[in-house]
Amino acid sequence: MAFQTYSLFVLSVIMIFFGHVENRLNLLQLQNDIDKLKADFNSSHSDVADGGPIFTERLSSWTERNEKRIILSQIVSMYLKMFENTDRSKAHVRNIAEELSTLKESLSDGSKKIEDLRDLTNLQMSDLKVQRKAVNELFSVLQKLGDTSSSYKRKRSQFQRLCKC
Repeated sequence: MAFQTYSLFVLSVIMIFFGHVENRLNLLQLQNDIDKLKADFNSSHSDVADGGPIFTERLSSWTERNEKRIILSQIVSMYLKMFENTDRSKAHVRNIAEELSTLKESLSDGSKKIEDLRDLTNLQMSDLKVQRKAVNELFSVLQKLGDTSSSYKRKRSQFQRLCKC
């Protein structure tokens, strides 16, 4: 039940990051709803602090906008999964779940990227057919990696030339 401890912060970051909060009133309403949800889950219980935060700590290592879309997409999915087993007869629960669903729709490209990562981790690299395909694609993969790293180096050197630090 530690999900709710950092809910407001994580939800606020997600909503502000993707521009879903048009005014402070929405965020205040969500804060009120999350406070009610915290009471529902008794999130002030002493065990909530055990082990530290579960989402906010992970957000700090994802720095680029596209990277953040991937991790935030997964975090929103986890909240929605939690809400599948939550009593939706309460207005505050429905309101939060609807906001999360709306956010999830705007993060669909992040979800696809998560699926791609899962598919990669599930590849049976001991399978001879998979190994053959991998060897066939090796040069292309290395080319793309070279393009990516040279682009990064180029951007970095351009920044260093422009910066009078």
